[in-house]
Amino acid sequence: MSEDNKDIHNDQPDAVIDDAAEVSETDTALNELESKLTALENELATAKQDVLYAHADTQNVRRRLEKELQDARAYAATAFARDMLSVADNLSRALAAIPAEMRDDDKMKGLVIGLEATGRELESTFRKNGIEKIEALDQILDPNKHQAMVEIPSDKAPGTIVQEMQAGYMIKDRLLRPAMVGVAKAP
Repeated sequence: MSEDNKDIHNDQPDAVIDDAAEVSETDTALNELESKLTALENELATAKQDVLYAHADTQNVRRRLEKELQDARAYAATAFARDMLSVADNLSRALAAIPAEMRDDDKMKGLVIGLEATGRELESTFRKNGIEKIEALDQILDPNKHQAMVEIPSDKAPGTIVQEMQAGYMIKDRLLRPAMVGVAKAP
């Protein structure tokens, strides 16, 4: 072989080695880029999940606050309503205490009519504000609405309410005051 051919043959292995080194460096660089890309994709997925959790948490807080606001509006008058129940009780007792002969007396008739009209107006105002009287007589005792005060011998089924001592009331779907009742017991 000539000298020129030896140089060509000698240059080729060096070129192959250089190409192999470049390929190795390129593979290493690609692997690093792929691992960085994977890490960034994982961070992005984590960030997206955190944003979704934060959004859901914010919605839950907003819903809870809206519910609390609705409850506050609906039940704001609860303490006042409880106080007004004693007024309604006293008015009912006053009407019940008026003897029949006084109801027919011309001098007292205006007073009786006025008291009865006041009672109807009070009941109407209660209804407008979501305050309803609990039905008790002849109902089965419900400890969520009634408070048994005495057991009374009766021919009705045990646990049936046979006497109402004080009316109970609900405000919307909450108990304002339980009805105080007498319950039938087995003879």
